[in-house]
Amino acid sequence: MNEQATEAPAELVYEYALDAPPGQVWRAISIPELREQWLPAGDLAQAEPVSSVRDEEIRYRLRDVEPPHLQSVVTFQVRPGQAGGSVLRIIHALADARLPAPAANDSGPYMLAA
Repeated sequence: MNEQATEAPAELVYEYALDAPPGQVWRAISIPELREQWLPAGDLAQAEPVSSVRDEEIRYRLRDVEPPHLQSVVTFQVRPGQAGGSVLRIIHALADARLPAPAANDSGPYMLAA
């Protein structure tokens, strides 16, 4: 029997088509008073963005409220939609230094025949 361990994905990626224009979506994700309505500062490891490219992409560091309080980075990317509106892409990746790096040849456990 050959069982392989399943690992959680390194990142989760979601993409949403929105009716709002890109500028309005950008304001909702980048202005703290507006962002607070859907991403409270209490969920952030730090209130300021990790990085930002105006009108295109912004990254925040999050911290789990439950132990072991893992940290992650969520990236919001905004671009115009093909039929108007905008596309919001959300990429959520674990970024905690306490997580072990996977080995280069870590393809799962194997049973050897004698």
